Amino acid sequence: MFNWLINFLHTNLPEPILFKIGFLQIHWYGLLIAMGALLGFCVVLYLAKQYRINQEQIYNLTFYLIIFGLIGDRLYYVFYAWNYYSQNLLDIFKIWQGGLAIHGAMIAGILVLYFYGKKHKLNFWLLLDIFVLALALAMSFGRFGNYFNQELFGRSTNLPWGIPIAPDKRPANFANFTYFQPTFLYESFWDLLIFVGLFLWHKVRLTINKKIPALKPEYGYIGLAYFMLYSIGRFFNEFLRLDYSPYFLNLRWAQFVSVLIFLACLVILMVKIIKRIKTKASR
Repeated sequence: MFNWLINFLHTNLPEPILFKIGFLQIHWYGLLIAMGALLGFCVVLYLAKQYRINQEQIYNLTFYLIIFGLIGDRLYYVFYAWNYYSQNLLDIFKIWQGGLAIHGAMIAGILVLYFYGKKHKLNFWLLLDIFVLALALAMSFGRFGNYFNQELFGRSTNLPWGIPIAPDKRPANFANFTYFQPTFLYESFWDLLIFVGLFLWHKVRLTINKKIPALKPEYGYIGLAYFMLYSIGRFFNEFLRLDYSPYFLNLRWAQFVSVLIFLACLVILMVKIIKRIKTKASR
């Protein structure tokens, strides 16, 4: 099975469109994102039920997360590529041409969770623990969709799982190379591993809560773990990527942001641990 997958990646030149019906075109990328988001939403509903959160609130919150997540996605990318958009202002609104950045969706999502939770008296940290699983799963499917678009690939390689890239998709200085690192697949698999690990963490926590009701769980660790783990994978993956990126302190922009996110989460994690230790000591 593994050898078949490697051979497929090494020899297949994918097409972005799955099928056409008249003027209607179904793209692999959009289909995979929709599948990942739908499966992620099912996981959120399942966990929300286990934590006894009102299902209607989850539906409402998901709606706001989708809307503001897309806005954050786009605004962040426009900021990221402002050198281009400052000269082409109308292109800011042409979202169908691509140009989304996951860090923008993360920022928007955190803000939505915080304000929605505050308004409806829901625990922000618990909401974060739950919804990061949907994000991890949607990212895993979405990154695999980049394969069919032949975008966000990495440097040229002779590795047996290197993927062929069409000549018109290759950067000018790599025009004579055929095979490239499938960096989007690395990130896809990494996101999937994160999802599985954090889902199992939820299951263990829920089991412990049922067996020992008096032991109150501390929420937020799963959410923080997601952002830290994602940032680690993104940081190292960026060393291979060839797509446009501004640089800051000799790091690609996504690497710099990943470092900031990791450090911020580490500080928050330490504060939560110290606070929990002090609370137990004072009892």
